[in-house]
Amino acid sequence: MRRNPFEELEEMFDRMGRQFEQRGMPTLESVPVDMQDHGDEYEIVADVPGYDTEDIELTFSEGAITIDASREEETEEEDDGHYVHRERHSSVSRSIRLPEAVDEEAISASYRNGTLTVTAPKAEADEGHRIDID
Repeated sequence: MRRNPFEELEEMFDRMGRQFEQRGMPTLESVPVDMQDHGDEYEIVADVPGYDTEDIELTFSEGAITIDASREEETEEEDDGHYVHRERHSSVSRSIRLPEAVDEEAISASYRNGTLTVTAPKAEADEGHRIDID
């Protein structure tokens, strides 16, 4: 019996996705993002369509913003048929490392029409101080 070539392709893409994930690179299951430097703040815009605000968890830790979104997975009904191909994931995640320190207490976010916008003001630059030598 001959194997289904689509199953072989799916297995190959799954392997590639796991390798990308291990290297911290975005995969098909990750959230696409853009990040802009506006001088005094970073703005991260992420596409997270199909999720409600309460489905999205946004955290900041160790210099990185993490977006986790999950929703209840649709179940197949016997009369409705079965999936032949499926790419719409019930959960997605992405971590974005910020290039400079930010004021973590001042990070804000908004979510409209499937687009999450995160604003992270940069931390005040530490001018340093003079060190006396004994």
